[in-house]
Amino acid sequence: MRTGRRRVPSGGHRAGAATMEGGAYGAGKAGGAFDPYTLIRQPHTILRVVSWVFSIVVFGSIVNEGYLNSSSESEEFCIYNRNPNACGYGVTVGVLAFLTCLLYLALDVYFPQISSVKDRKKAVLSDIGVSAFWAFLWFVGFCYLANQWQVSKPKDNPLNEGTDAARAAIAFSFFSIFTWAGQAVLAFQRYQIGADSALFSQDYMDPSQDSSMPYAPYVEPSAGPDPAGMGGTYQQPANTFDTEPQGYQSQGY
Repeated sequence: MRTGRRRVPSGGHRAGAATMEGGAYGAGKAGGAFDPYTLIRQPHTILRVVSWVFSIVVFGSIVNEGYLNSSSESEEFCIYNRNPNACGYGVTVGVLAFLTCLLYLALDVYFPQISSVKDRKKAVLSDIGVSAFWAFLWFVGFCYLANQWQVSKPKDNPLNEGTDAARAAIAFSFFSIFTWAGQAVLAFQRYQIGADSALFSQDYMDPSQDSSMPYAPYVEPSAGPDPAGMGGTYQQPANTFDTEPQGYQSQGY
């Protein structure tokens, strides 16, 4: 019996390759075994870990050495131009970025187990938005801390205490801009791969459901040798019993 060939829509080879290489939105099919080696090799996971370390450096530097004591004052003051808002911003952004990295690292672990394509799409879209938002916050933090450090008065810190920590917080705020922006770019690439895969699955049409595709007539395999190699043409079998009356016929005796 002849079988029809499947039609592949235009662009199907590219989308199909994307599905085979990374699956929907950059991950394989759900239900597979967890592979930590594959996880740590993913570029967006590496950037998350780097961003996680940078956030620790920023808020850790400010918390440990960002507040100074003065002999003439009983209260501590911020090393950035005595501006408590500058230190507060650096600590807040650093701690929240730390928690966000942990959240999305957990999502990277769980992501291959998500079976719904729509849920994967939502996760990737949230990754794009959150990463871009944090890149903006780190840009604001870098400019804010750098400006306040520039206008700080030397008399407020004659012994130069905590200056290395203050500079480190500024430097790693600057580096965090690129790590979070890189995560947004990689998430957008995963979204494009997922969109191509979804397009491929939507455009595919089963030949059995395609009324516009011509089909050859059904051919019954021949029991004997067939020189044409196509078998015998299907014919309706003759009815053994004739249901219609044929009229009275006389019999001779």
